[in-house]
Amino acid sequence: MKIAVFPGSFDPITIGHVDLVRRALPLFDQIIVAVGVNSTKKYLFPLEQRMEWLLQVFAQDQKVSVDSFQNLTAHYCQRIGARYLLRGLRNASDFDYEKTISQLNHIVGNGIETVFLISQPEYSHISSTIVREIIVGGADATPFIPAEIRIGTLP
Repeated sequence: MKIAVFPGSFDPITIGHVDLVRRALPLFDQIIVAVGVNSTKKYLFPLEQRMEWLLQVFAQDQKVSVDSFQNLTAHYCQRIGARYLLRGLRNASDFDYEKTISQLNHIVGNGIETVFLISQPEYSHISSTIVREIIVGGADATPFIPAEIRIGTLP
């Protein structure tokens, strides 16, 4: 069984994330959208909210499941039997960063492979970081987040 993990903070999930997962569905038997939890990082939205949003967004995708994990992504993949990581590339900076991480994951994860999909042009400018700034600045983030997500007042 070809299991891929799409790790991230998803703080919040964007339409770019959704597009990436849906485009990868034909490649894998299962994709686990996994929220990495770092106790030293400050998130805008609590884990429970991010998990709920992911479950709502992917409710109709039978090959997609949602989970969370702590510590190293490669160790999480080993624990659940995933042999692939799914990552998106928006630009050359993403490639340089993700290439290094994939090489380290390959070593630490005993040969885990990273599959890169290049962002569609209409999503290449969208990141969770930018969307958080829009939200904190009081502007409308609706064009950048899935329709299932309704961000009202900040937590």
